[in-house]
Amino acid sequence: MLETSATERFSSRVESYRRFRPHYPAAIVDVLHQGCGLDATWPVTDVAAGTGLLAEVFLENGNAVTAVEPNSPMRTVCASLSARYPRLRCVDGTAEATGLAAQSVALVTVGQALHWFDRPRARAEFARILRPGGWCLIAYNNRSQSGSPFHCAYEQILQRYGTDYAAVASRYLDEAQLRAFFAPGAMACTTLVNVQTMDLEALIGRIVSSSYMPQAGHPRYTAMIADVERMFADHATDGRVCMEYECVLSFGQLG
Repeated sequence: MLETSATERFSSRVESYRRFRPHYPAAIVDVLHQGCGLDATWPVTDVAAGTGLLAEVFLENGNAVTAVEPNSPMRTVCASLSARYPRLRCVDGTAEATGLAAQSVALVTVGQALHWFDRPRARAEFARILRPGGWCLIAYNNRSQSGSPFHCAYEQILQRYGTDYAAVASRYLDEAQLRAFFAPGAMACTTLVNVQTMDLEALIGRIVSSSYMPQAGHPRYTAMIADVERMFADHATDGRVCMEYECVLSFGQLG
């Protein structure tokens, strides 16, 4: 059983999430431009926007972005981006009830969050707010879990100390489940390389940003940090480690 609701799990991790989670590749814009005609005039809604990591890709492209986020601390951090991006609007809402007008959006995006949704209700809500011919993008930064000693050691840390790591991992969607979300429409899929380079502070922050990992004050936090420091010493080059991701983009229409 997961220990807190999806909307509350990250409330105490907002700073580490914003600072140390991987960003999304700017090449997402090129993929969608070629795949569905995205341009800067499209109004975009980023659902479960968190601190705005995916929204920034479209704001940088010049799109007007509505960030829908139910978690107040996360929404506050996301809203702070409006000083840099005046075309950002943040609203309190969920994937199942965005509060947005019908047929008001050209593109709905979801980054790293579809597994938390009631998918049938979220799909119906996305179809409601999308204008005719609109598109939906599901993006996941999938961390490499093997392939190098560092990636294997990182995975072992998560398995050793994660409070409900297995339960969260079991929620992640496979390709068949993603295709079912878009059915009966077709789903296109593209994978981009994404790399996150971290010093020790960033590595600790990246680990603590995960909702299933101990935070300061937890009985196992000190032991976890000691293991992370050893892992860093074993695998860092010039004071850095590199985490590799596959940024998987699944997109289509929900008509």
